[in-house]
Amino acid sequence: MNQRNFDAVIFDFGGVITASPFEAFNVLEAERGLPAEFIRSVNAANPDSNAWARFERAEIDARTFDVLFEAEAEALGHPLEGRAVLAVLSGAIRPAMVTALDQLAAAGQRLGCITNNVPAGHGAGMARSGDARDAYEQVFARFEHTIESSKAGLRKPDPQIYLMMCERLGLKPARCVYLDDLGINCKPAAQLGMHAIKVVSGEQALADLGAVLGLALG
Repeated sequence: MNQRNFDAVIFDFGGVITASPFEAFNVLEAERGLPAEFIRSVNAANPDSNAWARFERAEIDARTFDVLFEAEAEALGHPLEGRAVLAVLSGAIRPAMVTALDQLAAAGQRLGCITNNVPAGHGAGMARSGDARDAYEQVFARFEHTIESSKAGLRKPDPQIYLMMCERLGLKPARCVYLDDLGINCKPAAQLGMHAIKVVSGEQALADLGAVLGLALG
């Protein structure tokens, strides 16, 4: 394969451009004496209608999320306030990924971002600030189009959010590569015809993407 087979690369943000928020969740769990992966288990329960899903679609505010998430966590055996989860949601930007974005643009690839985020706070999992001085905004500025769940009113893995990006790019899914750290989000992209890459680490992601496009990245 070479870069002529694809016209655009579409990225998830948290866990791809930045370090995975799950690492921060694990630290919080250890600090609170909670079972490993407990926060993910709360978010996986009733995945379309739980507090996390509703917050990412901006159907509830941060205060309501705090209360509802704590109730959901308590129902699973361990009280944990939602505000504590939001406080650790920010992820560190991966410099090699930012370098790769510039390399992809130089090679003629169009860039998009589809991110599930929440409408309050600051960081990789939060709605954009609009402040050009912000490090996250400087990365977002590299994308031709960004779709945020908290502003679009729908979230991955809903296939419509991927089709929304294709419409904005004016491309068929088969002309796009998609990267996400969650397999559940890669699956609909692949079913629509995108070349999906599940991100396990920054190094692996760039190696796999480079192989698909015939580029040395990072």
